[in-house]
Amino acid sequence: MKSFFLLLAPFLLATGCKKSKPATSGGGVVPTTVPAIYNKIYGATSITSDGTFITVKTNGLPDHISCYWPAGNSMFRPFTGTTTFNGETFQRAPNDILEKNYTFKIPINAAVNNAHAATPMGPIGFALNGIPFYNQYAAGGVALGNEKKGFDQYYGHPQAQGGFHYH
Repeated sequence: MKSFFLLLAPFLLATGCKKSKPATSGGGVVPTTVPAIYNKIYGATSITSDGTFITVKTNGLPDHISCYWPAGNSMFRPFTGTTTFNGETFQRAPNDILEKNYTFKIPINAAVNNAHAATPMGPIGFALNGIPFYNQYAAGGVALGNEKKGFDQYYGHPQAQGGFHYH
């Protein structure tokens, strides 16, 4: 799923809007609808356009089972044994999944940033189910190391405040 969205992201950023109306000032056109391709983001709580950005809001709740749902949740499934990362023993993190409100703003007319800055900690994108992607580091900017041993059946886990995410 991660690879699919990462491959889809450049297309999403380059896709123009289908309907437009004349701008009230500035002499250009202002997109009034969200491109249909954004309908593939089934985990969004809302998707809007202001003519400059597509704004995607999500609640951060995964649509799949996980050992990180609270035990009373119907999506909770225990997970033990080994991970797919070199057959290491799974180590559950102490956090449960909690709802978080995320807002992602995607420029309609994206351009390459020649600075090529390092990705920040925290959300840097999202999957089609609305779950944020974090960069390739654990908290503090260190290698994932032991943290990856705590990824659930869908390669995600919650951070200390309960925000579920993928790396």
